Amino acid sequence: MNPLASMISKRIMFGVLTLMAISLLIFVGVEALPGDLAEAILGQNATPETIQAFRTELKLDLPASERYFSWINDFVHGDLGHSLANGRPIAEVIGWRFANSLFLAVTTAVFAIPFAIMLGLLAAIYRDSWFDRLISITTLSAISLPEFFVAYILIALFSVQIPLFPCISTINDDMSFLTKLHAIFLPCLTLALVVIGHMMRMTRAAIINVLSSPFIEMARLKGISNRRIIIKHALPNALSPIINVVVLNLAYLVVGVVVVEVVFVYPGLGQLLVDAVSKRDLPVVQASGLIFAGTYVFLNLMADVLSMLSNPKLRNPR
Repeated sequence: MNPLASMISKRIMFGVLTLMAISLLIFVGVEALPGDLAEAILGQNATPETIQAFRTELKLDLPASERYFSWINDFVHGDLGHSLANGRPIAEVIGWRFANSLFLAVTTAVFAIPFAIMLGLLAAIYRDSWFDRLISITTLSAISLPEFFVAYILIALFSVQIPLFPCISTINDDMSFLTKLHAIFLPCLTLALVVIGHMMRMTRAAIINVLSSPFIEMARLKGISNRRIIIKHALPNALSPIINVVVLNLAYLVVGVVVVEVVFVYPGLGQLLVDAVSKRDLPVVQASGLIFAGTYVFLNLMADVLSMLSNPKLRNPR
């Protein structure tokens, strides 16, 4: 087998094993919660017969190992069970919520990724200049601040002091695309401030690392301008780490939106997860957690594969 194909196959197998381990941790974590789920839902006035019937309906009378494999088997086949809060199928409840989270993540990425790469290029071109120092300080500050703090600052500025954007980002299918963009501007900006800083610094570091290579020194001896060296020679050879950090930040945008969604009351999967925890709707908690984990593992796997495919040494080992 080709060495590159072998490495990709190993990464995929490792991703599957990681996801299985995470699913086990989610199940064990839910199982470790104190109290009896049936009693907590039905209340103290429920009769023992009612509690026992409810436990049987939820399969709580079965051994934990059997319930785990039954849950995984149903999940793989698309059966996520039913919500304990409203009795609706979990797949139906999660579907549009997850679509909303993806809409928020993709919208942020479309703006943040090109802007971050451009800032990284400019910082590398004007290395150690006042522009480089200003961008580095600004992005480092954005990375250091927690998302909820940034979110509340933006709400205070653009929803209270200057009422340009809503502080509650509610969207629905009846809205036009531009209306949705206006509604999610503040949560998008909150997420963008974090990922732009990270991607910009990694892009700058990757390009500067390539600039120390011998072939770059040869290009400089030939009289090629620094800007052309970076764009024509350094950037293509720095694509592997840049692609890796871009995809990893995309994974963060999808699964790291819980705090931002709660602050802006955005109807996404993160908000659903928090609501399910408060209502002790454990089937929804398990399904949401596994979907978040699966998305993160998949995007990490994609980052590894794209990084290997963009590496000339791995594509052409000879």
